[in-house]
Amino acid sequence: MQLVLFFLKVEDYMLPCFSKQIFGLDCPGCGIQRSLSLLLQRDFVAAFKMYPAIYSLLLLFGFLLLDNFFKIKFSNTIIITLTSVTIILILMNYFLKFL
Repeated sequence: MQLVLFFLKVEDYMLPCFSKQIFGLDCPGCGIQRSLSLLLQRDFVAAFKMYPAIYSLLLLFGFLLLDNFFKIKFSNTIIITLTSVTIILILMNYFLKFL
């Protein structure tokens, strides 16, 4: 029960987007905190809708962490591919917000 209450109050501690506060425009990272919060609440579809690059970003960070502990064949190619996919998703999401 206490764990559920912790996740409900996570939104109270989210950092504001300074780009949005200063310039009035979303930054490419806007939505990632709420998306992580939705993932913690097990709302996977809403997390994707909030920030579509969340899954590729988590996969990239997980692979980078795994690559530090184990020698993985073709790790450079995998890292470059995951990074490219993540960047493309972030930029597509960013530009689609303006349409």
